[in-house]
Amino acid sequence: MTQTGAVAELAGEFRTPRNAFQQAPGSIHNDAVASKLGFKGGTVPGSVHMDQFVPMLLDLYGPRWFETGDISLYFTQATVDAEPVRAVVTPGEGRARLTMYNEAGALICRGTASVQAPDSLSELSLVLQQQTAVDPTKLRILGQYRVGDELSGIPLRLEVEKLQDALTRITEPHPLYAQQHVLPPSHVVSLSHQVRPKALEKVGKSVGLFGALEVRQYRGPLRAGVDYVARTKMLKFTESPKAEAVWYDVVIGDPATGHDIACVQYFLRFMKASSPLWAAEFG
Repeated sequence: MTQTGAVAELAGEFRTPRNAFQQAPGSIHNDAVASKLGFKGGTVPGSVHMDQFVPMLLDLYGPRWFETGDISLYFTQATVDAEPVRAVVTPGEGRARLTMYNEAGALICRGTASVQAPDSLSELSLVLQQQTAVDPTKLRILGQYRVGDELSGIPLRLEVEKLQDALTRITEPHPLYAQQHVLPPSHVVSLSHQVRPKALEKVGKSVGLFGALEVRQYRGPLRAGVDYVARTKMLKFTESPKAEAVWYDVVIGDPATGHDIACVQYFLRFMKASSPLWAAEFG
């Protein structure tokens, strides 16, 4: 890790995140599916890139970051399996700025992190405000949803064995993950993503990918092998020439106390070219 400039800039080493979901059928992580949609290959989940910032955030904020901190990333370019990328953290008042680049210097993601969630000036808070909303009744893939739609009482659990398997590939190991089963940010996302079959069950055949992610910890850390319960809320719908998109929150709670433990905010894009509902335009 290096520090440069008048204000310390923390730069990690180049790492090679792995795509563990290459064999998932119909997934953006699959080479054949992704190539057909114009990507250079099966994509590494954006959530995996979150883990590369953690050592520098712990340098800035200490272990309290796992308890009350957040990380908020907007993805600008997808990466493929083992593509080298470097994480950079620039400290600032109230929050740190986060960036990641590949070896060619292309920006992979940008974002923020802080030690006290929620942060009203986080990367996703600002992007959510800036994006123009569309009427979901005008959409095809997401047309059956509405702003404010909610679900609750969804059980969540990530087994210790799944975390241990992932730790064989993680770019930045930490003793807390292996010894205390603390979930790295990527696996807080994996835990919360268990709601997707219910929260987005009305979405037909289409390929989705993370446009942005924010992990907020209120009473962390979250751990593998622990039962949680989730509730979800649809926040906003947007559209681009190539995708329909939805913003939604997944709040993770303790079923015993009723306390909110964490929240993951999603900006999830669904590629129009992958849906039969857009076949006339993209067929």
